[in-house]
Amino acid sequence: MILTTVAALTSGCGLSAELEREADPARTGARTQPQPSGTGPSAGARTLPPGDVAPTASVDAQGCPDTGVLVSTGVVNAAMGLRAMPVTLTNCGERDYLLNGYPDVRVRDVDRKRMDVTVLKGPGPITQLDDPGPHLVTLKPGESARSVFVWRYSAVDAATRRGSGVYVEIAPAVGGGRQTVRPEGGLDIGDTGLLGTTAWQKVVD
Repeated sequence: MILTTVAALTSGCGLSAELEREADPARTGARTQPQPSGTGPSAGARTLPPGDVAPTASVDAQGCPDTGVLVSTGVVNAAMGLRAMPVTLTNCGERDYLLNGYPDVRVRDVDRKRMDVTVLKGPGPITQLDDPGPHLVTLKPGESARSVFVWRYSAVDAATRRGSGVYVEIAPAVGGGRQTVRPEGGLDIGDTGLLGTTAWQKVVD
């Protein structure tokens, strides 16, 4: 069941309870079937202004970027109009890696043009999901931290639905080397144009 999957991916973030509330606000025990992700309007694309080019991390022969951390995304989960996607950052280097705060995010369309999406530090006003807030996270080699990206799906005419072709550039913090990922299930942010993030939190097995 989708709620169980999300809970396992984002343990400690309170996302399972929030999706439960979205799916069954009256607490009747009857849940609405999750909407498929990747079907929604993307925000309007715009050309990058001069100088808006992020440093990009190169990757060594072992698949570890020169920054010493590797970013990956999980499956997009949905409950009613709420979307949630876990983003994991793993220390693949040989030294400790420090985090404190929120990831730096840019969203681009299929042509790699930057989309008009406002990235929030925190999940509000999108949802009531708990956010640990900025705090020092020390990752030893092999350890991971997680942020949860949340947004609202806005239904429109099927002819205008987009979102599956977007790319997301993610850096551990502002000024860090960004890594480009293509989320499984797309990023159907819709006309809200808002993407919420939670602060990095260490993954505890």
